[in-house]
Amino acid sequence: MFKVRPFVSALFNHRATLERNGLYKLFSMMSDGAKDEPATKLPKRPNEENEDESVQTTKRIKVDVEHTEDEKKYPKKKVVLLMAYSGKGYYGMQRNTGTSQFRTIEDELVTALIKSGCIPENHGDDMKKMSFQRCARTDKGVSAAGQVVSLKLRLIEDIVERINEHLPPQIKVLGFKRVTQGFNSKNNCDARTYSYMLPTVAFSPKDYDTSNIAAFRLEPESLQRANRLFSLYKGTHNFHNFTSQKAPNDPSARRYITEMSCGEPFIRSDTEFAVITVRGQSFMMHQIRKMIGLVIAVVKGYAKEEVMERSWGQDKVDIPKAPGLGLVLERVHFDRYNKRFGGDGLHERLEWDHKAEAIMAFKEDHIYPTIVETECQEGSMVSWMSTLPIHDFDATASITQESKDLKQDKEDESD
Repeated sequence: MFKVRPFVSALFNHRATLERNGLYKLFSMMSDGAKDEPATKLPKRPNEENEDESVQTTKRIKVDVEHTEDEKKYPKKKVVLLMAYSGKGYYGMQRNTGTSQFRTIEDELVTALIKSGCIPENHGDDMKKMSFQRCARTDKGVSAAGQVVSLKLRLIEDIVERINEHLPPQIKVLGFKRVTQGFNSKNNCDARTYSYMLPTVAFSPKDYDTSNIAAFRLEPESLQRANRLFSLYKGTHNFHNFTSQKAPNDPSARRYITEMSCGEPFIRSDTEFAVITVRGQSFMMHQIRKMIGLVIAVVKGYAKEEVMERSWGQDKVDIPKAPGLGLVLERVHFDRYNKRFGGDGLHERLEWDHKAEAIMAFKEDHIYPTIVETECQEGSMVSWMSTLPIHDFDATASITQESKDLKQDKEDESD
């Protein structure tokens, strides 16, 4: 006869073992779930998912794949671009993210780099992603014939032509070269050469009738005197008076000038012009324009020569700032870099003599005509010259400002 008691006892013991191990409860839940719950839900069909998220994910994957393929085919490398541009209508070189109403040269360049495929689109919002740096931050309206910027680019085919396809005619990339990974166009630049094109009537006596600037011709003696004054700038001086917000004891106000002179006059559009050339280690904002403005004031007879010596002292001196129209960044110099890396067999020297014709062609087509036409039509130099009498070259700028403040206080009291 089949013995039930041992079988029941064994079954009871087996259940107790499962309970101790926590497995009985698990089996019970699984068994109850199978009885009480409806059939397991099927996964949603694709059209039941969030379509926007699906599309965005697909696009993101597609873009990521394209970027990955581009980076494999065209890996980013550190390069420099040689640029020329006419600055009229632009608020300087440097880009100011978030201020689209103030268009700059770099705004145009970044747009062209994205459209040409040289950089990913997200690099346009953060220029640090491409290690971007410029040699010189030219001011509003200032042009350049030899600006150099350093950055990381995808080395696509026909890179210069592709970039220029998306640039306006008054901005052009003239060449590019590979450089070392740690190269920085600003920090590695030893010197900068600027030119300033102006009508020679700027050196006329202060009682000269400027209604017809085309009739004026600069005398050789006046040119010689101007060049003697320009030569005084050579060497290291404290130029705190030639920029804004620089204290007399600020070490950064000391700048080294190696060359400054005015060339022989020439005729453009029946008006006599001349070009001033200045080379220095580096320049502060408005420094060159104030250097030229002070010499003009002395030549015209508004200021005495001693004001130049005094301007390098501790006192604040009221110095006029010449118009920005004629200022052009001509060339940047990398002597130390060329000496260290130019002959290593791996890197090119950062010299652009082979681009001299292209640089001159751009100046003749875009820079010089803009300066001459604007000067002849708008008379920016003549208008600026009319403000020279209001400058007090004998008093310091602080005294002049105090006088203005006292005058304003009196006017406020009378209202």
